[in-house]
Amino acid sequence: MKIEELCQILTKEISSEQIHMNEPMSRHTSFKVGGNADIFIKVKNIDELKYVIKIAKKNNVHMTIIGNGSNILVKDKGIRGIVVKVEFEEMKIEPIQNNEVLVTVGAGMGIAKLAQELQKNSITGFEFASGIPGTIGGAVKMNAGAYGKEMKDIVVSTKCMDLKRYYMLAETTNIDDIEITEIVEKSDEPEILELNNQEQEFTYRDSIFADKRYVILETKLKLSYGNIEEIKNKMEELNKSRREKQPSMPSAGSTFKRGEDYITAKLIDECGLKGYTIGGAQVSEKHAGFIINTGEATAQDILDLIAYVKKVVFEKKQKCISLEIEVLGE
Repeated sequence: MKIEELCQILTKEISSEQIHMNEPMSRHTSFKVGGNADIFIKVKNIDELKYVIKIAKKNNVHMTIIGNGSNILVKDKGIRGIVVKVEFEEMKIEPIQNNEVLVTVGAGMGIAKLAQELQKNSITGFEFASGIPGTIGGAVKMNAGAYGKEMKDIVVSTKCMDLKRYYMLAETTNIDDIEITEIVEKSDEPEILELNNQEQEFTYRDSIFADKRYVILETKLKLSYGNIEEIKNKMEELNKSRREKQPSMPSAGSTFKRGEDYITAKLIDECGLKGYTIGGAQVSEKHAGFIINTGEATAQDILDLIAYVKKVVFEKKQKCISLEIEVLGE
């Protein structure tokens, strides 16, 4: 079987414990839905990522890169090809002038974990993000924000891998239809760049990384030293507010983006859609901007509910609302 054959090649550079065949994506997304990935790989460092990319390219296999799956919806038929979960968690703290500090952190580190590490080191400026689910790479990619601040306010630069000329494949590839190639040219490597803040083209819940040309490897944040107790209290205050306002059921966070001149959750609420349910998917009764999995939802239930909400909001409010989450697979 071709999937097994490809996995055998991958195990030459990556531990077999990090590679899974026909892996349910429901195990790797906060929505807790989604079909299987043909091959699912956790990569721990840049060399492992480069190797997977090379093998995928040589065999014309589509590759999807994710963080911890907190902002994606995987369709019920799953994802063809290789899904790579980036688990880079290195962290470095460099004091600079005027009580400021540069924190370099791997793209795979969880935001909550980073917030705790910064608190331990009396570093302030990241409290606003401490309750956002996901990884630092995902936060940079979507310019995540809360309580009036966004990642663009603290990101100095981001190291990334440029795949434009190196890796271009169709959106889906059937592994059973390809011939497996083991040869990997050592000289054929993607370019690694470091983009400054302006080059990352941050806008509301968007950045240059959204077009998938770049893979985020690590980012550098400019923060400052503060009082550890004040940092702790601020984090607790913001996280308490988040728990009180947002649902605890499985979701991918805020489903829809805010509009330029309106708050989408408010429009959905005014349309009487709070609690509206299709299958196991529901518009949260706690926060209308969230679609949740009540326990038995399929990805199609969620997609159908998204489509219905968009339709009703357009009919009643003449507004075209757009998704904040990313839909993957087939």
